[in-house]
Amino acid sequence: MAMSAAPPQPPAEPPPDVSSKILIVDDQRNMRTTLAMMLRGAGFEVDEAADGEEGKQLGATGAYDLVITDLRMGKLDGIDVLRAIKEAQPMTEVIVMTAYGTIESAVDAMRLGAFDYIQKPFSEQEILVKVGKAVESRKLHGQVQAFAQDFKERYHFDNIIGRSQAIRDVLTRVVKVAPTDATVLITGESGTGKELIARAVHANSKRVNKPFVIVNCAAISETLLESELFGHARGAFTGAMTARKGMFEEADGGTFFFDEIAETSMAFQAKLLRAIQEGEVRRIGENKSVRVDIRVIAATNVDLVAAVEERQFRRDLYYRLNVARFILPPLRERREDVPLLADYFLAKHTRKMGRAAHFGDGVVARLAGYDFPGNIRELENLVEQAVALCSGGVIDIDDLLPNAPALEPPSDAGGKTLAAVVDEAERQAVVSALSHHEGNRERAAEALGISPTTLWRKMTRLGISFETR
Repeated sequence: MAMSAAPPQPPAEPPPDVSSKILIVDDQRNMRTTLAMMLRGAGFEVDEAADGEEGKQLGATGAYDLVITDLRMGKLDGIDVLRAIKEAQPMTEVIVMTAYGTIESAVDAMRLGAFDYIQKPFSEQEILVKVGKAVESRKLHGQVQAFAQDFKERYHFDNIIGRSQAIRDVLTRVVKVAPTDATVLITGESGTGKELIARAVHANSKRVNKPFVIVNCAAISETLLESELFGHARGAFTGAMTARKGMFEEADGGTFFFDEIAETSMAFQAKLLRAIQEGEVRRIGENKSVRVDIRVIAATNVDLVAAVEERQFRRDLYYRLNVARFILPPLRERREDVPLLADYFLAKHTRKMGRAAHFGDGVVARLAGYDFPGNIRELENLVEQAVALCSGGVIDIDDLLPNAPALEPPSDAGGKTLAAVVDEAERQAVVSALSHHEGNRERAAEALGISPTTLWRKMTRLGISFETR
């Protein structure tokens, strides 16, 4: 196998888990067997596939932690192998091997879920570093998945889907806050799952066996809202033929969830503040107060600090509610959760409609690149619509476009994100400068107008290996 001197880099740490199993897919026998010998020498268990078809079949079995595949092969290339493996075994990591001049294809592979790519010729140290990182990533993903499943079962988080750091932070905070009786304020854009978090807090509290009562403040007029919450005496107003308990009394001992709390009037907020602070309510038309024991959780998609400054929300009520604060991230800030959510909603709605369907090639990747202004609610609506409209059991991007035309990629950018376009431009400029100066990093850095250290960092970040002269 041809090797080159790699750019100086930090000393490689030994692979973290040499018990990992690796599959090498390459139709060039010498390259495949030499790489296999190298990895076996490092302690890994290695299998070989002589072409893309064999690699696709073996990789899809789930027997491997890592697949290393050549990009350019015969009938079935590395991109085909990558797609098949990621569809069948999303947790399996994939590294693609590329020849000089195929960087754009490597970028496409990264977009489709490849862990990394390596450019031929490469050094033994370079491939071992990348393999070590890949198997460690696979090991960590397995731990996170096992932890997440145990976490969900233990804390009743079955309907909260995601493994991003943002959602894990929220759930960890739920576990800490729920056993207390602290008032909770949940903020975030519409469709981010505020009610699910409120239910999770209740499910993990000492009030779990008591009522969980919800009121949507935006859906009820103020007059009716007061009567619904506090109750009324017989004859308190026209139509009040009998006395009636309010929802506060019905929720005694449990949790009361105020959704869209910012939609209430300042006058109602004053009454609500007293009820929360004093732990008592007074029915409309009565002078006697009734003691209630409730935990209050409030949610809003409004910036309450700005509402307070604009005198649209009472400052004292804001501080009374803002004891334990949860800020739910929009879906565009937790894109790694989109495939999980999409699969969850697909299973939910195929079961509901009695239909068999699966996502076509590239659809989930396109969904992950979409900003989802309607957040999780919009994603579920899109999947439900696609299940109903798809033909032949395959959901294509055309099945999603009627409700989300923004999923159609701009013709000039090819559907690439701005970050991907910038990375490709940087990569091309760095490779061109290094080629022009025969691998001399100091001269290449001078031509690019950056320091040699900055160039080295860019090469490391972009995965560029170049023989140094």
